[in-house]
Amino acid sequence: MAIQYIQPGKPNQNAFIERFNRTFREELLDPNLFLRLDDVREAAHTWMIEYNEHRPHDALGDRTPAEFRLLTPVSSTSHLST
Repeated sequence: MAIQYIQPGKPNQNAFIERFNRTFREELLDPNLFLRLDDVREAAHTWMIEYNEHRPHDALGDRTPAEFRLLTPVSSTSHLST
């Protein structure tokens, strides 16, 4: 399978990542001035935990990903065999 890149000037071909990029930029990068790359990494890590574990998402019925994971039935394909 070959990698298929989006066409230049057509960000709507990958709307999910474009939406995430906008949220990340508006909530973390734009309001802060970072002096060191390690500061960016630490802030991004903290933001990512908040985004993935504590913030309700419209697409998940206003549940956090952690809540949604608990309510979703486990399928045999979601676990790695040992």
